[in-house]
Amino acid sequence: MTTTKLLSALLATTTLLLASTTSAHAPTEKVTPNFSHAITNIPGKSLVAVEVLYPPGAASAPHSHAKSAFIYAYVVSGAIESQVDNEPARIYTAGQAFYEQPGAQHRISRNASKSVPAKLLAVFIVDTGDTPLTTPHD
Repeated sequence: MTTTKLLSALLATTTLLLASTTSAHAPTEKVTPNFSHAITNIPGKSLVAVEVLYPPGAASAPHSHAKSAFIYAYVVSGAIESQVDNEPARIYTAGQAFYEQPGAQHRISRNASKSVPAKLLAVFIVDTGDTPLTTPHD
């Protein structure tokens, strides 16, 4: 086999492997800490904010948050589909917000678009030191 044919076959095999690996895993969100500070007039409580960036088609695994966490979620850009507990799933667009009560189960959290990224700002009011903030469900 000539070097050119060998390299072509190797490139084709590598391309097929990468394509199958990429399609087997759905894209996921990127979480970036934004702010964290103790609330001085409410002893034992902190305010924590994170930015959640969802590439097109990306989703979070079903999850829950720290037991003490009350969450205010604001859609900065794009559209987010969300389902909390047994409420119906709903799509929130830029400028809209929703909340999660302490102990809520976040069943669906994903970008509603397959072509446009979406960004969410999640603001937690949580007992200081109550970690982890997010726990995926099995």
